[in-house]
Amino acid sequence: MKRYALVGAGMRALHMFARPMATELKDDLVFCGVYDKNPVRAKLLSEDCGGIPVFDHFGRMLKEARPDVVVVASTDNTHHYYIIEAMEAGCDVISEKPMTIDADKAALILEAEKRTGRTLTVTFNLRFAPYFARVKQLLAEGAIGEIDHISLDWYLDRVHGAEYFRRWHAELANSGGLLVHKSTHHFDIVNWWMDSHPSEVHAFGSRRFYGPTRAERGERCLTCEHKSTCEFYYDLTADPIMDSFYLQAESEDGYYRDQCVFGGRIDIYDNMSVNARYESGALLTYSLVAYSPYEGWKATINGRDGRMELENRYGNFDMSQSSNSVIRIVKPDGEVITVEVPSHADGHGGGDQKLRRMLFKGDVADPLGQQAGSLAGAMSLMIGDAANRSIQTGSSVDIDAKAFA
Repeated sequence: MKRYALVGAGMRALHMFARPMATELKDDLVFCGVYDKNPVRAKLLSEDCGGIPVFDHFGRMLKEARPDVVVVASTDNTHHYYIIEAMEAGCDVISEKPMTIDADKAALILEAEKRTGRTLTVTFNLRFAPYFARVKQLLAEGAIGEIDHISLDWYLDRVHGAEYFRRWHAELANSGGLLVHKSTHHFDIVNWWMDSHPSEVHAFGSRRFYGPTRAERGERCLTCEHKSTCEFYYDLTADPIMDSFYLQAESEDGYYRDQCVFGGRIDIYDNMSVNARYESGALLTYSLVAYSPYEGWKATINGRDGRMELENRYGNFDMSQSSNSVIRIVKPDGEVITVEVPSHADGHGGGDQKLRRMLFKGDVADPLGQQAGSLAGAMSLMIGDAANRSIQTGSSVDIDAKAFA
């Protein structure tokens, strides 16, 4: 069995990788080590998973645990460091999305992959969610012909959206902003549906809601004098896991998990609009708002032989629904075809579990190309990185996909 080590001990690392590797996947792999810059979190994750070896240095874990594969689930701006060092040590790598936060770091990763001969896989779980996969299948079967245009609007509610503004994600240097950290999911899905690479991006972005937009704010919720009246008050002590993994771990790194969503440190956007041209000639119109009254997304895909209309609304972070989702296809002669897809499962509509099976068991076929490699990782984050640069300069930004191939 292959040996797997994990870098990162936050909530995504715990729920998506560590617990499953220690339970449902324990007969398929050896979970041989965990490293996090915060030793308290690493120790707690280890205890939660039955006593996985904890290391105080990433290089020491590579040397002593001897993993075949390293799973990278640390903060986004550190992904490139751990990916490259792991590959140079002879390991394959599984990276949580986004692969990294900008074009320069992406180029370093792809160069290291070629140089070392190791393999990088990026975890785009939306590809595995049944609804998104069914759309891909229908497009591949020619349901609406060649794609000319996709319009995608994504909206985060004031619970999910606010989470990004109270965590480390709220600073561009850490996450690349929502256009990289969050939208990389969405851009990857569009790239996958299009079966093409982006070539040009123009974007706008602003902070309209979060950040220093109100006088009643503090450094963090725990000590804020406005917590009794603020609708965004977040009580770290209410959840035992959040209390132990974050509040009790603050002395190690000074990281507050309940930072004020109206804090002055925030420099990412909460309101974004992106236009992109693809190598195929198709166009993308995309928007993301992080303070919507409700959570969900809608899209239209226009092709030479019809139009596909898609929409999901969610009541939770997990994207599960109580009813089936519907794909609506309108043909040029007016015929309307509806396709129902079950969307009841937890874990991003069932995508997480299917992705883990592909990653760690590898016992299922992949006719749709759901497993994503480094080029897919680069192309998805490149749209977000180009969008950030476009917002800053006011000009369109070209993407040369061939330079990354």
